[in-house]
Amino acid sequence: MSELQAALLAIGFGVIVAVYAFGWWQQRQYRRKFGAAFKTTHADALYQDSDADPVEPTRQISPAEIVETAAGEAMQDAGDTAAILPADAGVLPAKESAATTLLDEPCALLDMRSDFIIELHLDEPGPAAVLDGLWQRKFDFGKPVQVCGLTLNAQRWERAIAESKTLYERFRIALQLVDRGGAVSVAKLADFRDLVQGLAGNIKADASVPDVNETHRRAVELDQFCAEVDQMVGVNLVPPGERLLPGAKIAQAAALQGMTLESDGAFHLLNAQGHSLFTLSNRDARPFQSHTLETSSTAGVTLLLDVPRTLNPVAQFDLMVGAAREFAGELQANLVDDHRVVLSDSGLALIRTRIAGIEAKMCGNGIVPGSGQARRLFA
Repeated sequence: MSELQAALLAIGFGVIVAVYAFGWWQQRQYRRKFGAAFKTTHADALYQDSDADPVEPTRQISPAEIVETAAGEAMQDAGDTAAILPADAGVLPAKESAATTLLDEPCALLDMRSDFIIELHLDEPGPAAVLDGLWQRKFDFGKPVQVCGLTLNAQRWERAIAESKTLYERFRIALQLVDRGGAVSVAKLADFRDLVQGLAGNIKADASVPDVNETHRRAVELDQFCAEVDQMVGVNLVPPGERLLPGAKIAQAAALQGMTLESDGAFHLLNAQGHSLFTLSNRDARPFQSHTLETSSTAGVTLLLDVPRTLNPVAQFDLMVGAAREFAGELQANLVDDHRVVLSDSGLALIRTRIAGIEAKMCGNGIVPGSGQARRLFA
């Protein structure tokens, strides 16, 4: 290789390194500028309401009378860790000792109303690896499968994983019955039952197996209820005329509200547990991306509240409306419904009343909005 060629290669390599370093520096500066989230302190948000047009059901909504039951605020702290479905629907024996009712959160949420639970009683304690055939087929049933084990030493129910060396006396193997994809089918229930019963035979364990048809009936009933209350509420922000909203300006406004850009391409306002209270997304369905915000623009954005998955949805709607008004001022945009009609105070009040009805109906049926149980049923 000649000296000239070597010099050219060195120069080319230097240019590549310089371009990479400059790009890294730009990205770092951008994150510093727009990535910081300002913590919100809106603990006493004013209660307001919303209009019918922006309420978009995520499932087929069937008519149902709203149950006028007040939502208990006492579940605000406990809602993320405990299911509150009717007591007689549970799987724990009424007289089971306190030592064996200490549950990890995923195990605490298991319930005969929301899960097809098969309990295995082992002749001899064993690790989770004895369920080898189950781990290989865990994702074959179209719904989440949860395995909980009663530990030999601590006598505590905990989520069991295949690699765990802990010895268990019993297992509860549960197939979730309902999510936003609908109810599990009879065929899937039967397939799951046959698999677990086969495992029980292989490891010489006694199996307690619920009736498949009765379980499917409960699944259909629960799915119908979930469909009735499964709604998302949106408030659109659209500038007048043909003006577009710059991506950088949107990011600045979102940061002022304490919202951060997440991997789904929307800005989220998160609570202390990291759960989303409401989101800000692009109206044209294109995800926001941090590296294109400086150069992108859009015809409008949407603030969205997922009612069943949000703790205290009425209060969070009030917070979202307050944020929407702040966004409107920052972006010089109007609050409109899906038909681009400006949302009035009376329209917002109507939406709030509907959200309150959904919240009351869910609590009346034993599923607190935003609780761990609600988040998995509406996943």
